[in-house]
Amino acid sequence: MKKSLLPLLLILFTLQQLPMKATVAKVSQESSYTEGNYTIIIEGYDWGPAVKKVVVPINNLVAEANASDFSVAVNRTKEGVEMQPAESQGGREVLFAYVSDEKGNRIAEGNHISLVLLVHPNNPLDSPIKYIFKNGRGSNQWIDYSMNITHTPTSKIWDTEADRIYSDLDRFNLEGTYTSDGTALSYGSFEPEGASTKTPLIIWLHGGGEGGTDPSIALIANKATNYATPEIQSYFGGAYVLVPQTPTFWMQSESGDYTRGDTDDIYNKALFDLIESYVAKHPKIDTDRIYIGGCSNGGYMSLKLILNHPEYFAAGYISALAYQNEYITNEEIERIKNVPLWFVHSKDDTTTVPDETVVPLYNRLISAGAPSVHFSFYDHVVDLTGFYGGKDYYFPGHWSWIYSHANNANFDFNQKPVQINGKRVTIMEWLAVQKR
Repeated sequence: MKKSLLPLLLILFTLQQLPMKATVAKVSQESSYTEGNYTIIIEGYDWGPAVKKVVVPINNLVAEANASDFSVAVNRTKEGVEMQPAESQGGREVLFAYVSDEKGNRIAEGNHISLVLLVHPNNPLDSPIKYIFKNGRGSNQWIDYSMNITHTPTSKIWDTEADRIYSDLDRFNLEGTYTSDGTALSYGSFEPEGASTKTPLIIWLHGGGEGGTDPSIALIANKATNYATPEIQSYFGGAYVLVPQTPTFWMQSESGDYTRGDTDDIYNKALFDLIESYVAKHPKIDTDRIYIGGCSNGGYMSLKLILNHPEYFAAGYISALAYQNEYITNEEIERIKNVPLWFVHSKDDTTTVPDETVVPLYNRLISAGAPSVHFSFYDHVVDLTGFYGGKDYYFPGHWSWIYSHANNANFDFNQKPVQINGKRVTIMEWLAVQKR
């Protein structure tokens, strides 16, 4: 793609995400106008969350807005964290502006203006979180994200955040906690509305950088919110979604170091207790359709729970598996070979090296006669939208969970499509029909 075409294509892509026409109703009266306040709207992307829009109130009714009239500056800080100048402050490009309500919904006439901002995977100024490396460990954390919006014709400034909206994250209850034998775990959860029959449960286990006590991080750092979106929910006829969070990292051993399957971790027992407790408290969950998946650290823990409780789970979907094949015994292979599994990995993953983890494990399962094991093995992790380089843009090879969250995986280790009853299926379509 020629560089000169990229800004135009990005604008067209963003326009496609807006309603085709504004509502016909006009605002009948002015809203409560607060000097200097603004609302940010966050969207999830394959590489994480970004501030996509900012909504500013004005004290008169308008029917149009001009993007060139506004400038947006950003300041990103975190106490005790040193940031490079390029990631701490700078300007955001305003793609276009439109008249909206206070939530950013486009309307014909109103007293709010929404500014749509350019978002790109290589621009840290877009993100309200940061991967922070401290005391030998890295984790994604919310940071202080402040904006200064200026209306250049009048020098009017908005510089105080009044609200933030993240519709995908807003679907989840983030207050879940569970303690088992002194081990406390937090979790986020989603419940489908209006389910009249038993519905399945999708469990997602985050990676090593999303531990802590704030489940929003476990959900938004790599777009696990997608499992509650209408598209994926439609495959299941509605499904509960459970996203547990470890205080540290799933692969922590008793010594505090990483286990890769050679020793026991300290969380799997408490985690399984949490799952059983959640299922018991939600009698509409179909216990024959409980699915577990995760990435990297969470991929390790997903496999660990399947190894320990193969009779409990209807299927597993695992990305960037961190469990070392050499520590899985032949007896364990026999124990799990009848559990439907779908692995996703990239050949250029240097963090969880596929030849040490998923490739030999998959081959052993197939040799053992596993009837329903699939493996989507990608050359690289690329831009699925096509707006940032498409197949020529490479994310880090470790990020193969992008293909799971986007429901993109649809082929097997032999590069042939995965099919059910002669119909090609994606990983979520496949998962939805699995039963214990």
